[in-house]
Amino acid sequence: MKIVVLVKHVPDAQFDRHLNGEGHTTDRDESILSELDEYALEAALQLAEARGGSKAGNQVIALSMGPAGAVNAVKKSLQMGATEGVHLSDGALAGSDAAATSLALAAAVRHLGNVDLVITGMASTDGETSLIPAQLAERLGLPQVTFASTLQVDGGRLTARRDADTYSETVEAPLPAIVSVTDQINEPRYPNFKGIIAAKRKSITTLSLADIGVDPSDVGLAGSWTTVTSAEQRPPRTAGTIITDEGDAGIKLVDFLAAQKLL
Repeated sequence: MKIVVLVKHVPDAQFDRHLNGEGHTTDRDESILSELDEYALEAALQLAEARGGSKAGNQVIALSMGPAGAVNAVKKSLQMGATEGVHLSDGALAGSDAAATSLALAAAVRHLGNVDLVITGMASTDGETSLIPAQLAERLGLPQVTFASTLQVDGGRLTARRDADTYSETVEAPLPAIVSVTDQINEPRYPNFKGIIAAKRKSITTLSLADIGVDPSDVGLAGSWTTVTSAEQRPPRTAGTIITDEGDAGIKLVDFLAAQKLL
């Protein structure tokens, strides 16, 4: 079984986020593997291990798109247990929105060939659009199952449970397929010493747009369907309003809430 897991290098939430340049693109100097993608990777590893792991011919390929630093997301994936990594990196990709990103990733998946399953997280922790899985399925012409809380594969079909607020539904789809998983599906493993050492012997393939047959004008800021026209720093927090109780605190509170259109 050949499983591709999309992993993204995202700004670390412990630090303030900043936008750079005329395109107002995200500064990724302080970045890590997206936490939500770890659940996708764990789901893939469990599926592969249930079928005998790499010794039985099962592959878990971590695929990341981004600048040079994004290779660190691939390295972390290899430490967790992925069998190989692919880094799609090209200067023309800078500033790609979800549509341009899905176009490039779809081409990369086709380039890998004979993929049985593509697994993603429920969203990236920077853009949080949740658009890539559906767009990728459309571009590849594959069935999609989004927000899966459980995932099983039996033969040529997958079964997943999707949990809503008041109900759950079980859906099936033939392989190959695209699946996005939630943070309720499992508990991602931590890279142990053995995994970290083993990762050093695993291969990482770097691909350019030319390698996957994508025209640079179709991605990046030029190929994006959306643009950020302006951005400004969030204003500093102001001091709150203090209500002193002089027998009419309740009335003052209601008046304040009404003025803020909270009532």
